[in-house]
Amino acid sequence: MTLAYRPLDLSAVTTHSIEQRAHHVQIDCFAAPPRAGETFSKFVEGLPRILKGSELREVVDALALAVRERKPIILGLGAHVVKCGLSPVIIDLIQRGIVSAVALNGGGAIHDVELALWGATSEDVEAGLRDGRYGMVAETGGAIQEAAEQATALPEEESWGLGWALGRWLHRAGARYGNVSILQAAFEAGIPATVHVAIGTDTVHMLPGVDAGSLGALSHRDFRLLASVVAELQDGGAYLNVGSAVVLPEVFLKCVTLCRNLGYPIGGFTTVDIDMAKHYRPATNVVARHRVLGARGYAFTGHHELMVPLLAFALLDRLAADAAAPHATVNGQRERGDG
Repeated sequence: MTLAYRPLDLSAVTTHSIEQRAHHVQIDCFAAPPRAGETFSKFVEGLPRILKGSELREVVDALALAVRERKPIILGLGAHVVKCGLSPVIIDLIQRGIVSAVALNGGGAIHDVELALWGATSEDVEAGLRDGRYGMVAETGGAIQEAAEQATALPEEESWGLGWALGRWLHRAGARYGNVSILQAAFEAGIPATVHVAIGTDTVHMLPGVDAGSLGALSHRDFRLLASVVAELQDGGAYLNVGSAVVLPEVFLKCVTLCRNLGYPIGGFTTVDIDMAKHYRPATNVVARHRVLGARGYAFTGHHELMVPLLAFALLDRLAADAAAPHATVNGQRERGDG
């Protein structure tokens, strides 16, 4: 039988010298081996200057520049970020004046309130499904509803939205564990903490006495409040989406288009998505779509309890180094650049 194809003859292949080839990887970009007792800055310096190692440095550069130039740094936090014990890290960034605003989904607000009041949160969902006990905690719903009613009774010019209402309520109630509440910390620091509720997605929406009207009205006020911070993302600043796969990426996209519609020339900012898995909406609505506005988008896949402290420590270390060695000045002004 005659075969229809023959293996290609390689004798006529043209070659070139490796000296003529551009290289993506060079040994001077390699990681440095760890040494016992070295500082955190040495750890960061020792990361490979390849792929995410380089991108982490770029994000830290962008965040440090935003702090120096007083551009907003906005954190969008999913509920799991609160549940996995990261509130102290977020609160520290708030109290240092690094974070300009925090956005939570409804679940994140619930966990934050429960932690502030009782020092514990998160239940076994499967265990409560059989008899319908899951999500039916009276005290949580009562606290959130009371805070919402108090804020709704105030003139709009005297209050912000649901996040402010909850932080204010916890502060006034002297919550036993208020020191681990992101909402209370934001209220006490006077920065926006917004809560973006999707009716029917949170346990408190099932409870008797819930006033969906007040929750919805305050959440819409929070949307407008967050948009007012996004409006300042002009030639700098950053939005970080951590652990929200749907709600907050959609909210951020709508804030951006609202600001552009109203004539705010936002663009040139940095966006970062950090999550345990890659999801469509953050990859699109946070990382990719804003490139048309000159934004730079980054994505890091990893566990929040590791990634968030890593980024926070790297940023604080960078800011300390900047303070110790101020940037060169050009014509009497601080030089802008990567470092």
